[in-house]
Parts: sequence; C-alpha cells; structure tokens
Amino acid sequence: MALGGGGPQRGTAAAAAANLRRRKTAGGGGAAGGAGGTMLQFYTDDSPGLKISPNVVLVMSIGFIAFVAILHVMGKLYFVRREA
Repeated sequence: MALGGGGPQRGTAAAAAANLRRRKTAGGGGAAGGAGGTMLQFYTDDSPGLKISPNVVLVMSIGFIAFVAILHVMGKLYFVRREA
C-alpha cells in the first residue's frame, strides 16, 4: 500500500482502475463538451450577428474576386496607356 494507506501502489492494475474512475467522474467530458458547445453556437438561431445563407456568402465572395480582377485589368490598361 501507499504510505498513507489511501490507495493502491503505483503501476498496479488497481491503481490504473482507480485513476480511470477518477478521470471519468471528475472530468465529465468538460473539454470536449465545452469545445463542441462553443462551436455549435455559431450555427444556431440564438447566436448573435448577421444571418446570411451560404449562397449569399458564395455570391459575395465571387463578386469580390471579380471586382479585384477587374481592378487589376484596369490598372494594367492604365499603366500601358500612360507609357505610350
């Protein structure tokens, strides 16, 4: 036994079982449950913020990419005309 007589010796099967029991009752899945709960709040109706559908996000991102591409083309044309 341990010095205080409180539990099984380290390295034995009884100590491993006691550790497992302690982890199951004390932890309660706090880390995994907490992380899952915070991630899910982004997808619920209760979450604060702007509510837009994925299709709107897709259209806006494609529009932004097109706008940047048009600006690049206009910049190239402006630069070519300026040199001539």
